[in-house]
Amino acid sequence: MKKGLLVVVCLATAAGCSTQGQVDPDVMQIATTPLTCSTKAECDVWWQRAQTWVAGHSKYKIESATATLIQTAGPDGGKRALAYEITRTPNPDGTATIGFAAHCDGSMGCTPNPWQAGADFKQFVRGTAAGAPQSGEKPSRPAPTEMHPEASGQSIPGAGGEAVTQ
Repeated sequence: MKKGLLVVVCLATAAGCSTQGQVDPDVMQIATTPLTCSTKAECDVWWQRAQTWVAGHSKYKIESATATLIQTAGPDGGKRALAYEITRTPNPDGTATIGFAAHCDGSMGCTPNPWQAGADFKQFVRGTAAGAPQSGEKPSRPAPTEMHPEASGQSIPGAGGEAVTQ
C-alpha cells in the first residue's frame, strides 16, 4: 500500500513539474505581437492607456512616467510581484512601438505570470480587453514622476531567469 501511494505521489509531482513554465500558445501569441500605433493621436491614447494599466496592475509605485518611459519601483528582494518597464520608441515611418517588460525577484516565479500580464497589457492598450477605454474615452492619467536613476541599461529577467520583454 505504501509503495502504491509513493508511486502516485511521484507521478503527481512529475505531472506538476511537466506543466510548470509552459505558456498557453494563445497568450504567447498576444504577448509577443508587436504593439505598434499608427498615428500620433493613436499613440498618445495608447500611451495613456499603458500608464493607466500599469497604475492599476502594479503592486509597486510608478517611479518614472515620461513621454517615452513608464517604470515602476521593484522588484523587492524575494517578492513575486511584477515590476514593469514600458517604453515608447518612434519608428522611421512615423509609427511608434510600445515595448513591455516585466520581472520579479521571486525564486518561485512571478505573480501574475509575466506572459499573461503582457497579453493583458497589450489587449488593454489596443482597446480590445474588457474594461479598456474606447478610442473616444480619455483614461485617467496619474501624475508624472521623475525618471528613476537606474532606468537605462537594466536587465529584465523573468521567472526562471529568462528575459521577458515583449
